[in-house]
Amino acid sequence: MMSRSKSPATPAQSAPSERAVTDPFEILAEYERKSLAHVAGLPEQLDAPGLWRGVGYRVGKRRLASGFDEVVEIMPLPQVTPVPGAQPWMLGVANIRGSLLPVVDLKQFLEGERTVLHESQRVLIVRQPGGDVAVTIDELFGQRSFNDEQALSAEDLSSQQLAEGRYAHFIDRAYRLADVSWGIFSLDRLARTPEFRQAAA
Repeated sequence: MMSRSKSPATPAQSAPSERAVTDPFEILAEYERKSLAHVAGLPEQLDAPGLWRGVGYRVGKRRLASGFDEVVEIMPLPQVTPVPGAQPWMLGVANIRGSLLPVVDLKQFLEGERTVLHESQRVLIVRQPGGDVAVTIDELFGQRSFNDEQALSAEDLSSQQLAEGRYAHFIDRAYRLADVSWGIFSLDRLARTPEFRQAAA
């Protein structure tokens, strides 16, 4: 009799946690917790001083990475409606879940060369004063982690040509991992750049 009286309570006790994970954000957070649970060295390595973590991607020939706190979302390139009279690097606006977001060709803004769009194109949704903005990237690499030992010196950063031209305004440090140099690109600084804000507002 005692065991029978306890058994109905078990589903009721687990119900709140089941309802909680129906929220999309909670589901993603749970995936991340499970993923990190299998990372060797946790929690010491993930919380180690000097460890930097973010999302890695490619723009043109450069491998870049930006902090997780600067990227609101990563998604396929949405359907874009051109805006007459806009800057060449302003692709147009897209309706994303009921909100109109400007879509910017990041490569063209930085290098003056238009991105060749393709089916697997991705955009980073970036927080901007007055509303979010979507910027195109050429390739997504996912999560990247670097430590102080992998940091490039100012001389190395210059020799790697990661921070040439307009990139110099947004990259002030870089790391080298497995013979590949990664520039840490400040999307927050990009979103606060007057020229970018005026066209992408």
